[in-house]
Amino acid sequence: MAVNKMEKVTIIAAADQEETILQAIQGLQAVEIKDFYHSSVDQSYIDHYFSLDQTASNRQRKKFYEEMLLRIHDVLLFIDYFSSKEGHKNGFKRRVQSLDSLESSFNQEKILGYLSAVESLKRRLDYVNSQRKKLLTEEDWLTRWQALDVVPQRVILTEASLVSGSINAANNEEFQAALKNIPSIYYEELYYSTNHVYYSLIYLKENEDEIGGLLNRFSFERMNYPYDVVPSKAYENTKKELVELVDEEKTIKKELGVYRDHLEELYLAEEMIYALIYREQAKDHLLNTHYFCLMQGWIPEEEKNNFLSVLNKAVPETEVYLTFEQPTAEEIQMDIPVKLKNNKVAAPFEMLTEMYSLPKYDEIDPTPVMTPFYMVFFGMMVADLGYGLLMFLITMVVRKNIVLNRVKKRFVDFFFILSFPTIVWGIIYGSFFGVDFPKTLFSIHLPFPILSTTEDVNTILLLSVAFGFIQLMTGLIINGIELMKRKQYLTSIGDSFAWQGLLTGILIAVLGMLVMNNNGFFIVGITAAVISALSIVAVPVIQSKSKVKGIAKGLYELYNLTGYIGDLVSYTRLMALGISGGSIAAAFNMLVAFMPPIARFTVGILLIIALHTLNLFLSLLGAYVHGARLQYVEFFGKFYSGGGRAFQPLKAEEKHLNIEKTKLKK
Repeated sequence: MAVNKMEKVTIIAAADQEETILQAIQGLQAVEIKDFYHSSVDQSYIDHYFSLDQTASNRQRKKFYEEMLLRIHDVLLFIDYFSSKEGHKNGFKRRVQSLDSLESSFNQEKILGYLSAVESLKRRLDYVNSQRKKLLTEEDWLTRWQALDVVPQRVILTEASLVSGSINAANNEEFQAALKNIPSIYYEELYYSTNHVYYSLIYLKENEDEIGGLLNRFSFERMNYPYDVVPSKAYENTKKELVELVDEEKTIKKELGVYRDHLEELYLAEEMIYALIYREQAKDHLLNTHYFCLMQGWIPEEEKNNFLSVLNKAVPETEVYLTFEQPTAEEIQMDIPVKLKNNKVAAPFEMLTEMYSLPKYDEIDPTPVMTPFYMVFFGMMVADLGYGLLMFLITMVVRKNIVLNRVKKRFVDFFFILSFPTIVWGIIYGSFFGVDFPKTLFSIHLPFPILSTTEDVNTILLLSVAFGFIQLMTGLIINGIELMKRKQYLTSIGDSFAWQGLLTGILIAVLGMLVMNNNGFFIVGITAAVISALSIVAVPVIQSKSKVKGIAKGLYELYNLTGYIGDLVSYTRLMALGISGGSIAAAFNMLVAFMPPIARFTVGILLIIALHTLNLFLSLLGAYVHGARLQYVEFFGKFYSGGGRAFQPLKAEEKHLNIEKTKLKK
């Protein structure tokens, strides 16, 4: 239950074994490939002795896979879009599968054939959609000219002219009045829309100038007729073409339905392409010649034997050279990654540590120490048997019946574990969905609640502070031990042990004076507190060259006692959130209980479910956030700094599958 110990592995093999080795490493999911091109190795040496031709080839393959991945994305989105529109659900479910089986089932040529076929259908459908938009626009335009029973460009008049067009509807009356004042003109109003009026006019050519001036004055927009048939016939032709496009769209979608049956293959292909891209990216970190390849990586010590078994199965032992080295001091400070190792109970709580910061390689992992505190605090803040049982049932069903990705699974496991302290504290507080436990059952007196949220508020408050005191002392003890491991003995006294003595002394003095009424306890506590306070001031004096500055620094350190008092006050939120959640639940129950019987057992049932769902969500959110805040600010601040780099092994994306780690017995 700590940070995994790492070793540096170096592999030298023939160039033609590079892909096989990387495939085995990727299936193992336990080796992070080191980058030679950003390491301490002399760059000029690398440039001189190792060819970059192979790197260029790797980049071409990587580019090909990336382009193929984009094509798969587009095709999947295209198929999913039309599947959802037609009511078809995506039947692909996440499952567990090994990388070897995924790779053996991957047929690149077959997938490329699917992509080309679906892309062809997509282009046809895009063309149909663009043509339909064009024809709908033409249909709308022809609707306005159906009353025109001639083809304008075919009308040949010797003494007269024909012109068709539209004006703004607001000027229609004035325009008609002006036309009536002109002799020898014939006009027809063909269509009237909200904004425009459409006309066809015949007039003598000798009045061309007068008519032209009139049309310009009213901003008459002349119609340019593009068809060789009358508008009514062109309208019919357009409608027929639209019907044909609808039929074509149905045909395309029917053909597309065939490829809906290949969705699983496409999803698996996407997963495989991701794996191949990551493999090509790893090759950029290796050293290559035309004859051999050289790679280095970090591997957890516990994975070493399995790694050897997997590699020896993939490549004959005589064809690969392997060495394992312990990390140097420089690598520990600058390069080595961090992988946490905890039992099944503490492992889900690693996400809280990761949200704050991973520990450095040579630093303690706070997760196993934090876990019991977080469990107690979370349970105390939600504290309802009904909510706890509901959490347990939901998370249990999800864990048993749904294959989740690793992030979601850890999140579900997290709340599954937290359901148990929630149940325990619900029993302690005697609350079931905000309803108090009965005092008696079958004439048997029940001991619930052990602590009442209405009568034992002060006791719960003191209990909250006591839990906080225990956690602060735990943090100080860990800090002292870690400092002593680094042989910083004086610092361990000033930053840890003296503070433990001071806080413990104050506690003993307060208990002796207020609880036990015992002067002996009071004197012992005061004595311990004074000696500890003097030690806090003395350590900086001893460490500083200037004694005056040392005294000033020591007094400033002692002033941090106010910070510890503030930390203890922060733990009162354990009492506040627990009582508030229970009170809100009880208020919701009371609200529904006041409803008339008919409403109570109809609308009231839905209302109480909705209200308790809301309260459960707020209680879980509050407990999650405030529980984490107590760890980050009050607890971690006493001993933990973090700053580690996460271990990033060569593995698959796991977008659609959970890739099973390759495990062999040696």
